[in-house]
Formats: sequence, C-alpha cells, structure tokens
Amino acid sequence: MTGIICAMTIEAEGIISEMENKELTVISGIEYTVGKLYNKDVVVAVCGVGKVFAAACAQTMILKYQPDEIINVGVAGSLVADLKVFDVAVATSLCQHDMDTSAIGDPVGLISGVNMVKFPASERINNAIIDCLRASGLNYKEGTIASGDLFVAEREKKNWIRDTFDAVACEMEGGSVAQICYINNVDFAVLRAISDEEGGDYAVFAKKAAENSAMIIKEYVKNNA
Repeated sequence: MTGIICAMTIEAEGIISEMENKELTVISGIEYTVGKLYNKDVVVAVCGVGKVFAAACAQTMILKYQPDEIINVGVAGSLVADLKVFDVAVATSLCQHDMDTSAIGDPVGLISGVNMVKFPASERINNAIIDCLRASGLNYKEGTIASGDLFVAEREKKNWIRDTFDAVACEMEGGSVAQICYINNVDFAVLRAISDEEGGDYAVFAKKAAENSAMIIKEYVKNNA
C-alpha cells in the first residue's frame, strides 16, 4: 500500500477523485481515505498545515494502515532561481530549518535523538517519480527541501534557509513526515510543485501547482506502486 499525505484539500482532491471503493475514516480530526487508485491500494490523508499535524498523521497512518511507502505531496515555495511557479521540487533529503539547538553547540537543524540534520528520501521512489516528470514535460529539480512552522515570505529568510541547508524549496510538513518515516523504517519521498517564488502570488498559483503535484503522484501510482 502507498500512503499519500497532503496538508490541504486542494492538494488531495485531485487524487481522491480518481479513487474507487473509497472509505473515509477520521482520526484525531485528520481524514484518511482508503481505496483503490488504478487498482492499487492507497490511503490518502489531509493532515492540516504544519509539522505537528503532519507528524501525527504520518504516525497514525503507519500504525493503522501499515503502508509500504509514504509520499508527501503538495506545494512549496522556491528558494532558487531555476525553480519557477508550477515547476516541481523532488526532495533528495528533508530538513527542519526551525530546529535550532546551536546555543549548546549543535549544528543548526540537528534533530536530537537521531542526531541527523537531513533525512534522505528513497532513491527508488525518487527515480520512479523523475521518470513520471520527464514523461510529463514538467521542469523539475532535485535537492533538499526544508520544512518549518513558518510561511517563508521574506527574501532574507529564504536566502538563509537556502544557504544554511543547501535547500531548493521550503514548506511546512515534509521534514516531520520524513522524521516519522525514518524512525519507523518506512520508505518515503516528498514531491512539491512550486506555488510561490520571488514576486509570485501563492493565493493565485497554489491550486494549479497542487494539480501538477497530484498529476505526478497519480502517474507514479499507476506505473509503480
């Protein structure tokens, strides 16, 4: 089974609409839709915005549904010039830019308990996603995606995240999904369509960007899951 986690309904609705034999379950306020997508077993969750909701969702999904893999799908802000609105970022690794115990000598972003700054995504899933992206014609870029409980709009903050973590995009859930998958030994990937960049307007572009990410994950499930 493939688990798919989205923060918002606009990111999930294009996937759920294609599913058959759907069954909706609500756990701790989070909606989980189980069913078939192109005859493949999937569970899709709309977790809500932010790292805590995303972590709660991922842990519950793992315990209740035992997915073989989890993919976090949605939108993100670009941190680099060659990722424009509607392009796609594929995470080679995930970090949490707002985790900071550097005052006691740790590297910025270090996750205590596992002593890691970056969680590596599954190369197997990424390779299959990239095949789908190449077939679609969408521009994409691989690299670190940075997560934090902050909608990053200021250029100074974007530059700091980019330079500190060598990150290509930022959002608010992927890093916590990665951490939960890592400690549970579940393969994971994070796929994000760009909804805002320098001078871009998130409110205008988010829905179309979400449609791009949904299109790619549906192709992934059809061909690989």
